[in-house]
Amino acid sequence: MRTDNFQAPDYYNIDELLTDEHKIVRDAAREWVKREISPIIEDAAQKAEFPKSIISGLAEIGAFGPYIPEEYGGAGLDQISYGLIMQEIERGDSGVRSTASVQSSLVMFPIYKYGTEEQRKKYLPKLASGEFMGCFGLTEPDHGSNPGGMTTNFKDKGDHYLLNGAKMWISNAPFADIAVVWAKDENGRIHGLIVERGMEGFSTPETHNKWSLRASATGELIFDNVKVPKENLMPNKSGLGAPLGCLDSARYGIAWGAIGAAMDCYDTALRYAKERVQFDKPIAGTQLQQKKLAEMITEITKAQLMAWRLGVLKNEGKATSAQISMAKRNNVEMAIKIAREARQILGGMGITGEYSIMRHMMNLESVITYEGTHDIHLLITGMDITGIPAFQ
Repeated sequence: MRTDNFQAPDYYNIDELLTDEHKIVRDAAREWVKREISPIIEDAAQKAEFPKSIISGLAEIGAFGPYIPEEYGGAGLDQISYGLIMQEIERGDSGVRSTASVQSSLVMFPIYKYGTEEQRKKYLPKLASGEFMGCFGLTEPDHGSNPGGMTTNFKDKGDHYLLNGAKMWISNAPFADIAVVWAKDENGRIHGLIVERGMEGFSTPETHNKWSLRASATGELIFDNVKVPKENLMPNKSGLGAPLGCLDSARYGIAWGAIGAAMDCYDTALRYAKERVQFDKPIAGTQLQQKKLAEMITEITKAQLMAWRLGVLKNEGKATSAQISMAKRNNVEMAIKIAREARQILGGMGITGEYSIMRHMMNLESVITYEGTHDIHLLITGMDITGIPAFQ
């Protein structure tokens, strides 16, 4: 069983910007990852299995809805605490972080923000404890970067809605108890509906043969004349802005999470370079390897500062969607480049499951695409600074 000797890099003393509560929350998540994720994650990834046994632990460290008020079962923490939890979990594995991100930002967030008080009381405490697991249905087979073109729809049948359509690339789908599903009404307006497992006509086939996020369960959502009770419609926000608001929260978490993956790759490469002797000295003493390591810690430090500042803006209610897009794009690109450079430092050993780097690299190939592709986030920034959309 692999021993986790991870030491977090903090080149600019960013810990001094954190409160005592932030550090307590982060350290609890860090120790949990070392104890519960690191020893099992390589085996889970090799087997392409999500380790359901970790769900209760994720709940215990506050990974499910950390910023949801305590009255609904959440931890009532701030946005920086949320980010730090995501950072530590993704240091363990991006797929595990995906599970927590979906539960928090794509299921609990919309129920809390857009749902009724009855929906909050019915679902949020069980989601926070991990008794219920959720998923988020937006992406469709023919509509990814253009979610507004969705064809999933529902019709008013008097005492219920009749839901038809399909969603794909849905994290948590194979085992989720509920799905927050976005569909168009008869006027073409997008609304959120809470669909429960067991509703007739609702199925969640699993997606197999993934090279990435292998320790995360991915599937489809199929709706074949599903009768959804009218009280399951979330009434407080409609239109495309509703699901995009959820994605803002999730993308913010990814901006922090990617730092965790990068930190793990850097720490692994640094440790290996100091121990690996070639030509009678550690390879850490060569110029090319020092260049790689120095560039890694520089980019990690820049990403840490960006994420921290974005967290401050989120806490103040000032963070814009475009700012979140920039951080998500920058930090995931940073992480994937570091993973590739770290793999080179380890040479052939870098491709084995004895080390985490290749798993991180494969996972980040999904993270750089989901919840807004790398290119789309670039165009969001372009539109924000020019005022001209380039999507059409």
